[in-house]
Amino acid sequence: MTDPRRRRPRADARRNYDRLLTEADAAFREKGTDASLEGIARRAGVAIGTLYGHFPSRRALIGGLLRERNDALFERGEELLTHPSAAQALIEWVRAVVEHAAAYQGLATMLADGLDDQASELHESCVRMTDIADRLIAGARAAGVLRQDVTGADIFALMNAAAWIGEQMSREQADRLVDLTMGGLMAT
Repeated sequence: MTDPRRRRPRADARRNYDRLLTEADAAFREKGTDASLEGIARRAGVAIGTLYGHFPSRRALIGGLLRERNDALFERGEELLTHPSAAQALIEWVRAVVEHAAAYQGLATMLADGLDDQASELHESCVRMTDIADRLIAGARAAGVLRQDVTGADIFALMNAAAWIGEQMSREQADRLVDLTMGGLMAT
């Protein structure tokens, strides 16, 4: 039986929510995560109060935008946990997270901050990304393909640094950083 207090959102509220996400995605791609929230509301054709009614903070808006992408990323991570090559699985995970975190300029920094901020709307997804990385690292260590002194913090730092470089410089430079660093982290 459904709870009568939990109603489905009205059609216009759902349209506003969807328009806000669409316009936020466009604004963040153009101007980074510091894009004006008032500008996003204006582009969506709603008042700023409507934006805050759906998303009480910038991080909540970004969390809403990333929800589907996070689900796809986590699904990919779970698949990689069963990959026959532990080394390849870890490298593919690093690349997937770097691409994910470089979607908007400023996102890599927000994700790095979200890991340590339990009140952040991004915290849970950051913890899940780290958990998948930790399990892939353990698998690579067990397979003897990763140096034993490599930590999850090392891999998390690499992913954030590469995402930042991808935002600021180029995707090619970010890929090069991942290649060089992962090459140095692999057991010889």
